[in-house]
Amino acid sequence: MKRDFLTLKDLSREELDALLKKASELKSGKDANQCLLIGKSIGLLFEKASTRTRISFQVGIYELGAQAIYLNPSEIQLGRGETIEDTARVLSRYLQGIIIRTFTHQKLERFAQNSAIPVINGLTDLHHPCQALADLLTIKEKKGKLKGVHLTYIGDGNNVANSLIEASAMTGIHFTIACPKGYEPNGTIYKKARSEGAIVKIVRNPKEAAKAADVLYADVWVSMGQEKESAKREKLFKGYQLNKRLLKLAKPDVIVMHCLPAHRGEEITDEVIDSPQSVVFDQAENRLHTQKALLELLIK
Repeated sequence: MKRDFLTLKDLSREELDALLKKASELKSGKDANQCLLIGKSIGLLFEKASTRTRISFQVGIYELGAQAIYLNPSEIQLGRGETIEDTARVLSRYLQGIIIRTFTHQKLERFAQNSAIPVINGLTDLHHPCQALADLLTIKEKKGKLKGVHLTYIGDGNNVANSLIEASAMTGIHFTIACPKGYEPNGTIYKKARSEGAIVKIVRNPKEAAKAADVLYADVWVSMGQEKESAKREKLFKGYQLNKRLLKLAKPDVIVMHCLPAHRGEEITDEVIDSPQSVVFDQAENRLHTQKALLELLIK
């Protein structure tokens, strides 16, 4: 039976642990038998621009022995009015899996419901689970554990924040987000995590949030599709910059994370993202290793 990866919750806790272990093995080179997908074809259907997601998946697919087929929506019949449902059914006859990067999460769900092959969420407005996988591997590498680690997220309660909340619920990470009123993470995801016993909280003051942090995490204030709100958001989030003053409030061994791309000088300063505490490029590299482990799990 085919399996999809639309949110982090599509994995059990045991599968998540095993996936992170497998990713570490792939990264270290211990697993010599990496070409497990020889002869398979995996699609990448991207409606949003991408650097890390597209390249890491393309490289990972190649390293596993399969071929990646990039599908630009404007260059296939989807761009001329073919339905999502029909596109999903047709591509299921050619491919063994597909990664989709789109705007609404509902569109991804519609595709998955009509697909006979595994569908992987490369990003939607609601979730970014592949980023969360890389984040978890990075934290585990740098801190030696996940449970009990204090992760403080500064900024907009966006798709990355939503997936990190789910990650916290599954691993025992203590998650705090500092954000302006009206820019909290998705309420349903937040409430569900708390009902599962996760230590997740929302505060307004970034200085308060930073004090106990093992990890300080920032993301852009304006995500793709929100460009019309740029001026409003920049004004509201002005006090939510990850800078040297905030960094000094956290634990001495704090690490700095950012899912990239970074708008340097806005949500994070140069001196922080380029500091010795920054692990943002390790974090970006780990997209490759965790996604290879994910592909091995889902593509049969």
